[in-house]
Amino acid sequence: MILSGTFRRQFNTLRSSAFTRRASDEQAQSVVETAISFSLLSMLMFGVFEVCLAVYSYHFLANTAHEATRYAIVRGGSWSSSCDGSGKAGSGYGASGCTATPTDIANFVANRNFPGINVTADDVCVEYFSSVPASSSTTCSANSSPNEPGNIVQVTITYPFKLSIPFLNAQSLTMSSTSQMVISQ
Repeated sequence: MILSGTFRRQFNTLRSSAFTRRASDEQAQSVVETAISFSLLSMLMFGVFEVCLAVYSYHFLANTAHEATRYAIVRGGSWSSSCDGSGKAGSGYGASGCTATPTDIANFVANRNFPGINVTADDVCVEYFSSVPASSSTTCSANSSPNEPGNIVQVTITYPFKLSIPFLNAQSLTMSSTSQMVISQ
């Protein structure tokens, strides 16, 4: 019996130390699992944020191309005076009594500021056509005529969107939006 009591104490001591070691090993494992899970979750969450920002940027480009085309169609070549070239409010924006050049239209686009999006005048291509173009070209001819009522103005905005998701290489997506309308004045 004495031998059996000593054996039990030793067995219980060994069992409790083994249980303690196993519990501490499992605790370290759960820390590692949590770190991996948090990394994946944050990458997914920031990826969703970046995709939302990309959709927001594309919506801005489409809206701005449409607004620039509207700016151009009421400032055709039938007016006797030229716009001042700045594209800012008051430079023919409020009143349509001036002829807008491709530079005026590009400056109009560059002056539309939205948070996080920096479109410059160099990102804008303005083309005029006497009839509907068969397809949109990849190069910009930036012609300034025919700029008369009944002709077509086409505004294309190209924007390099930088997609950066944690733990992945940064990518640059080239977004482009084109709008065309018939010049009315």
